[in-house]
Amino acid sequence: MIQGLTEFIPVSSTAHLKVLSLFFEIDDPGASLSAIIQLGSVFALAWYFKNDIFKLSTQLSKKKLYYLKDQKLLLSIFIGTIPIILFGGTIKLFFTYFFDKFLRSNLSIALVSFLMAFLMYIADRSKKGSINLRNHNYSDSLLIGLSQAIAIFPGVSRSGVTISTALLSGWERGDALKFSFLLGMPAIFFAGIVELISSFNEFSQFSFLPLIVGLITTFLSSLFAIDILVNYFYSNGLKLFIIYRVVFGVVILLNL
Repeated sequence: MIQGLTEFIPVSSTAHLKVLSLFFEIDDPGASLSAIIQLGSVFALAWYFKNDIFKLSTQLSKKKLYYLKDQKLLLSIFIGTIPIILFGGTIKLFFTYFFDKFLRSNLSIALVSFLMAFLMYIADRSKKGSINLRNHNYSDSLLIGLSQAIAIFPGVSRSGVTISTALLSGWERGDALKFSFLLGMPAIFFAGIVELISSFNEFSQFSFLPLIVGLITTFLSSLFAIDILVNYFYSNGLKLFIIYRVVFGVVILLNL
């Protein structure tokens, strides 16, 4: 449930899972359950944007200008996904020890939370942009994709950094949010698949009931979180989440 509620709102699901596990002595659920939980978040995102996804998937072979713009969006999502795959793969292969030892510490998460609050504050106060899903360039999607790669670091928040980058780059608010969600779908999906493959041997020791419960709970809580962010963001921006990030960072520092 924690994963579902915090995956899509700009507060960092990884940071919350890490910090809450320390404060309340919650055991690590294991890689297999973590993978299932991530896939539950992807299913929720796919369900929420099912009309957009269906539209993109059915217009790949059409040649009219209107359809070509949809194909452009699909290619933009592909381009924006490349950085996080390359960056994430590099860390997993070569820098896992350094990553777990230093960047997953509570102090690091607290400092990153403050930095993200500042970035979101600047982005929220930026001028109204004109870039949208129809007129954006591939360089726009690559820039947001590069920012998404930074979200590998605990405490950053994938949605927080991609939405902020889009706003600072001159995107319209509504399309900045939608592109962030669409861009996150393959990233979260591939992360879940990688964990699933790497933990395949765990399934022989795992009851399927916790996996099913975890999947359903994450799916429902993710839908709830997406709906909250969409409805709140359009009328209020990032203000509430900025305040929350600061408070979250302070609470961590006070408990070091």
